[in-house]
Amino acid sequence: MRLNAFLSSCGVASRRKSEVVILEGRVQVNGKIVLAPFFQVDPDNDTVTLDKKIVKISEHVYYVINKPVGYVCAVSDKYDPVVVDLIPEHQGRLYPVGRLDRESEGLLILTNDGDFTQSVLHPSKEIHKEYEALLNIPINKKQLERWRKGFEIVEGRLVKPINIKVMEKEPRDQWISITIAEGLKREVRLMARQAGFRVQRLIRRKIGEMTLETLKPGEFVRLSFSDLYTKIFNGGVV
Repeated sequence: MRLNAFLSSCGVASRRKSEVVILEGRVQVNGKIVLAPFFQVDPDNDTVTLDKKIVKISEHVYYVINKPVGYVCAVSDKYDPVVVDLIPEHQGRLYPVGRLDRESEGLLILTNDGDFTQSVLHPSKEIHKEYEALLNIPINKKQLERWRKGFEIVEGRLVKPINIKVMEKEPRDQWISITIAEGLKREVRLMARQAGFRVQRLIRRKIGEMTLETLKPGEFVRLSFSDLYTKIFNGGVV
């Protein structure tokens, strides 16, 4: 098993971040520092340490949470509370799958399964995210059509939504439903700004086919891998 994959399976970090940890010289195999992420280890017979502490493959866990406003998607933060603190029942490392900024809320997956994280985030999976956004002022048909054509929020690259429509919610013509493919940093907020709006509230309602319906802000549910996979790819509510 590759060393970076082993560390990911231990819940240390994603494979990519595990590579960084390895290259920093913090990982030893059988008492010797290893700097090669693809170094082969035997999980049953080799002793692997991180910062001189033994690490072992841990049980994979999967949580879905309705992230409230005010929490950041990180393992630790100097200034703000972090989403992992919302799941006090789990004793071990957890990592958010993707991000919601501090002022955003809604569906978020937390897990210690680095391979799952990469599979969900990779563009080839085409897992779309749907948001509900409350704009500061009403939007008209002309502005909506302009938004559909996309904006250059990344230098030299046009970014446009998969779908966008006005919702039947109060205040009228200020709530929109918007579906995006990649989930670039602050993508919805940046598109709104270029369209002449400010987002007052942003809720992630769907990840793939999994829909947020019953969980209240701060509430979470633990799912098996098969249940989570089914909800994301075939449909289901939390």
